[in-house]
Amino acid sequence: MEGKTPCSDIDFKVRLIESADYPKLAEFTCGVPVLDRFFHHEVEECVKYHYLSAYIATTMSDEIVAVFTLMNDALMIDSQSAKEDLIDDIRFEKAENIVDFFNRQTSYPAINIGHLGVSTKYQRHKIGKAIIDLVAATYFNHTLAGCQFITVDALNRNDTIKFYLRNSFFFQTTRDQYSSTRRMYRIL
Repeated sequence: MEGKTPCSDIDFKVRLIESADYPKLAEFTCGVPVLDRFFHHEVEECVKYHYLSAYIATTMSDEIVAVFTLMNDALMIDSQSAKEDLIDDIRFEKAENIVDFFNRQTSYPAINIGHLGVSTKYQRHKIGKAIIDLVAATYFNHTLAGCQFITVDALNRNDTIKFYLRNSFFFQTTRDQYSSTRRMYRIL
């Protein structure tokens, strides 16, 4: 996942957060208080106890442009109608036996973007999109374990939901439409 990622007019590199980065995070703000609090006060402990992996995106001069976390996940399907909706979203173009195998499953391997914040200074430069595309490309080509989806529990805010919808995510359910987060997925 580490490496240089071009994005619009901003070049940035992505790497795992290191212990020397945590003090710098105190100055980071994405403008969303719940995410800023997480990055300032909780991310270090979550990494320490292997709950997630945290990544930092920086300019070539080492200025933080974004922070995000990844966790193993599974897309759980709890009803036949939800499974049919998922299969319709995927629009299989493969052999029928692939559809049959997929249809027999009750959960599907995924990678979860747990938190994604772009610095207020660098918003509207397509950095969030570039990070999602980097995660998608990395896990699409990942061969250590299966991974069919990217999941996210998106903050239920208009700008956040629109961002994920523009980046090829679907709602997993409508039951959470009045919750603080919405469960969404993207097909790899």
